[in-house]
Amino acid sequence: MAMQFGYASPEQLMRDRSEYARKNILRSRSAIVLSYEGGVLFVAENMSTALHKISEIYDRIGFAASGRYNEFETLRAFGVRLADLRGYSYDRRDVTGRAVANAYAQNLGAIFTEQSKPFEVEICVAEVGRNPADDELYRLSFDGSVQTEPGYLVIGGQADPVLSLVKDRHDVGMSLGEGLHMAVDALSSVGGEGGQARDIPRTQLEVAVLDRRKSGRTFRRIQGAALDALLNNGSGGSSDAPAVSVPPAPAKKDDPAPPPAESGPDSREQTAENPGTAEPTAEDPTTAEEPTAEEPTTDD
Repeated sequence: MAMQFGYASPEQLMRDRSEYARKNILRSRSAIVLSYEGGVLFVAENMSTALHKISEIYDRIGFAASGRYNEFETLRAFGVRLADLRGYSYDRRDVTGRAVANAYAQNLGAIFTEQSKPFEVEICVAEVGRNPADDELYRLSFDGSVQTEPGYLVIGGQADPVLSLVKDRHDVGMSLGEGLHMAVDALSSVGGEGGQARDIPRTQLEVAVLDRRKSGRTFRRIQGAALDALLNNGSGGSSDAPAVSVPPAPAKKDDPAPPPAESGPDSREQTAENPGTAEPTAEDPTTAEEPTAEEPTTDD
């Protein structure tokens, strides 16, 4: 007796894979990416303190993801290698968010059509511009589709109700503190008992920014006391400068030189003790008016 094999049309296979991926992404926790006055803000609910959902890709490019960790971590590492290779082979300015997003779209599309199980991920690639109108936010789905979002997006989890709140309250002119409070309110508006709002512990918030005021590497994580200060101050205030938790990038030849060193109180005391000294000596570096040619420049 001949064995009968089942047949499924290509449309049915794609439909089954899409349903499988969407169902598992729906069980993940959401992440919000939005433009604000000082840059691009990333806020994600993350139960783990060791595994990151938000990361840096390159100087002005950030990455956020929701879904299965081992799969979007593979994509993150791929994006970092791609950006480093292009920046090393050509120029750092040739690495753009659009190029990284297109590479992700090609890989996710190939995985979706050629492998039996698609990646259960949604990711965002964001590039910060010199002003909010120049920010680029790309949303990529498990099947390789890519969309350009106007100033804000939500990925993973119950994205629709969260997105409706973000859409109503988002303003590109808001401060970092205002943007953070709005994002936390949106994330906590769903997921409670009976679909009600809930409180998200601060230890489960992962927050980072692409700071448009920085040169070189713009990615900064906000955590610890800096995060507490922003959450305790609804308007943001003077806390808009995030804590730096990554080392500064090496200086580049087109970065501006640092300001001249100023005389400190020690030099004034020394001058008072030696009134006959008309010019600074070589042994007194605190009174130097301009940096020497050998002094390295920095990004910050």
